[in-house]
Amino acid sequence: MGNASSEQSMGTGMGKGRLFLRKTLSDLAIMAVIGVFLAVIGPFGSIEQPLAVRLISWLAFAFAGYAIYSPMGVFVDRAHEALDLPVAPLWFVGVLVATVPMTALVYIVQYMPDWPTMPPLEEALTTYFYVFVIGGAVTLLFNVLGARGNDAPPEPEDRIEDVVVDGSAEVQSAQSEVSRAENPLLDQLPAELGSDVIALEMEDHYVRVHTPLGSELVLMRLRDAMVHVSQIEGRQVHRSWWVARLAVEDVKREGRNVRLVLESGIEAPVARAQVSELKAAGWI
Repeated sequence: MGNASSEQSMGTGMGKGRLFLRKTLSDLAIMAVIGVFLAVIGPFGSIEQPLAVRLISWLAFAFAGYAIYSPMGVFVDRAHEALDLPVAPLWFVGVLVATVPMTALVYIVQYMPDWPTMPPLEEALTTYFYVFVIGGAVTLLFNVLGARGNDAPPEPEDRIEDVVVDGSAEVQSAQSEVSRAENPLLDQLPAELGSDVIALEMEDHYVRVHTPLGSELVLMRLRDAMVHVSQIEGRQVHRSWWVARLAVEDVKREGRNVRLVLESGIEAPVARAQVSELKAAGWI
């Protein structure tokens, strides 16, 4: 039993690693295109440099920028979940912060012979502004692409969709075991995880499908995945979580934050705007 669990965890980890590698390579390809584009148009006076120099410098800045700005996504996700703040302002703050080290890198490269001489304040602010414009534009582009490849842009919490079907526990249990051949979501799950879906969790461009036997990442929008589990009584309790009602075993409260504890020990956050509706529906 322990070996099976270890193998399952290892398989899930390897699967997530492959998906992460594929996403990273895809992102770097996009950054390469952006770097070449910037080298060709030569913004901010760089057009005066030879094309070869522009290609090298802009590609280097593009890849360095990806390494500096992309971790801000983790900050945004965690801050949004913990503080229930809008995503857009969090990204704005994240870009403001990430632009500081990126500006320092640009200055060091541009003025390598004279470094570490500090630039005049006006020059530093101008460079920061230029870097912020490009960094913000690229970050916006990635968010737009992510919204198209994942769930739709975050909806107001009061518009979170329900996927609910009435019925007894016996009927729901029977309905949850849908033939894989008839369900594009379940068809992508390893056989050892079964088909009793207890939760769906949005992760970047993917949705993590949770069952009592483990979880697996699937390349699908959360909204589409919810359609494929519509035969199960459940609800979208957060912009990134759908939960099967029968899987809820407990409710954890920490101040204003509410989390649903599922049968496998998973904790799903509840959007504050959904708390009253869940109470009215008898979930909590």
